[in-house]
Amino acid sequence: MLLGSGELGKEFVIACQRLGQYIIAVDAYPDAPAMQVAHEYEVIDMLDGEALDKIIAKHQPDIIVPEIEAIRTERLYDYEKQGIKIVPSAKAANYTMNRKAIRDLAAIEVGVKTANYRYATSYEELKTGVEVCGMPCVVKPLMSSSGKGQSVIKTQADIEKAWRYALEGSRGDVLEVIVEEFVDFDYEITLLTLTQENGQTLFCPPIGHRQERGDYQESWQPMPMQEARLKEAQKMAADVTAALGGSGIWGVEFFIGKDGVYFSELSPRPHDTGMVTLGNTQNLSEFELHARAVLNIPVKEITLERNGASAVVLAESTGLKYPSYTGLSAAASYPNSAFIIFGKPATRPYRRMALALTFGKDPVAELVKKAQTIARLIKVE
Repeated sequence: MLLGSGELGKEFVIACQRLGQYIIAVDAYPDAPAMQVAHEYEVIDMLDGEALDKIIAKHQPDIIVPEIEAIRTERLYDYEKQGIKIVPSAKAANYTMNRKAIRDLAAIEVGVKTANYRYATSYEELKTGVEVCGMPCVVKPLMSSSGKGQSVIKTQADIEKAWRYALEGSRGDVLEVIVEEFVDFDYEITLLTLTQENGQTLFCPPIGHRQERGDYQESWQPMPMQEARLKEAQKMAADVTAALGGSGIWGVEFFIGKDGVYFSELSPRPHDTGMVTLGNTQNLSEFELHARAVLNIPVKEITLERNGASAVVLAESTGLKYPSYTGLSAAASYPNSAFIIFGKPATRPYRRMALALTFGKDPVAELVKKAQTIARLIKVE
């Protein structure tokens, strides 16, 4: 059973189907992307614990795979006690759905390097946190995704706006934010980390990415970086995932600065920036790796097969139902490229609707430009 059925979930379902699995896709709205390729689906509010209990009892899944944050994750401990496998584990899902739990685990329990941070449950507490962290600083809801509710405070006038925006972007019923110092970093990476039941932890080649409004716009693999910095990030990723436990792919985000590597965030599932691996940049995509880890099929190595880049196609307006796409013939005219349409049933501004992929021996900077060009050709209408 897949809890959350967006475009990442859809690719995971496809990977599982190729391994003979029977999938029930769950989300809060009908016709979600993963529902289109699953055997069955359920439409519920996953923050409703009773509704979640009912569909678990109805379908009696062997495995539950959370794909989004807005889930009553504390229920997963009970399902785990019932003998259902939670991916990667109930603890991992519960901790990583809330920035407070994962940041405290990383900074305090594991002891990895992070930006200075404070929490706030009120506007007054936010002001105090800003004083501690200094300006500029970043404010994020404790529970959100795709950059929703995230903003940068540069002046005193920004504090109240940031507080309101964070609450508007918060998912679930957690009305608390984290404020953290602005790290002077050179670049940021996603380090896809594979944990397995056989105990072997593997790392994908690092992925670079660019964000706007807290959401990724382009990603590329590999991200050129110093070997010492990469080893530092791998050690942090291994330590944090080991503390959480379980098997699966993890999207571990880092800031790489002049004074070292800073742990940023972690997702216990395929990462949006990792969609670049759908261009066969690796011997196995992040979704194929996740499926194998879930099913305890050992992966012996992860190899870089070719360079690659991805660029997103965004909707511009709200309210389009089952939109059409133009520009596909022009987009398809580029060699060593591909595009994927997610099949989302409705639009809203900046919603990710499709993806352009480029790949080959060209430098990643050139592949990014090519992916951007292809993405601009595809229009959501």
